[in-house]
Amino acid sequence: MPVSPRRRSIRTTVTVSVSALAALSAALLGTLSADPAHADEPPAADQGLLLTVSGAGNTWSRGVRLTCPDIHGRHPHAAAACDALTWARGNLDALPGHPQACTREYDPMTASAIGTWHGVPVNWHKAFPNACTMDAATGPLFRF
Repeated sequence: MPVSPRRRSIRTTVTVSVSALAALSAALLGTLSADPAHADEPPAADQGLLLTVSGAGNTWSRGVRLTCPDIHGRHPHAAAACDALTWARGNLDALPGHPQACTREYDPMTASAIGTWHGVPVNWHKAFPNACTMDAATGPLFRF
């Protein structure tokens, strides 16, 4: 059975359209899946620290982003937390903390800070036996 010129024209248009769509899809997928050239480098602007506190079994409990100065008001004790970080020169193991007597209750907490502080990359995690000992060691930084 012969194909009319009109049907031949529609078939050609559909074939060209499908081919163009396939090429466009492949190009977009290639662009989206391509790794950025500098994925491991920190961003140029100081993005602050993402602070998280997790409970037993590393279940995520809560988190907040801290930038110094905290112009967004995300951290409830931002000024004190920024002062503590400045005092420790960004070394979270050297925070002045808030010395206090704590019970020996075992209810593990994990504190972590990821991001940048004054342009320096930070990736810090530390486990504490309970919330009181975490507060005693880190002071206002993880009070949120």
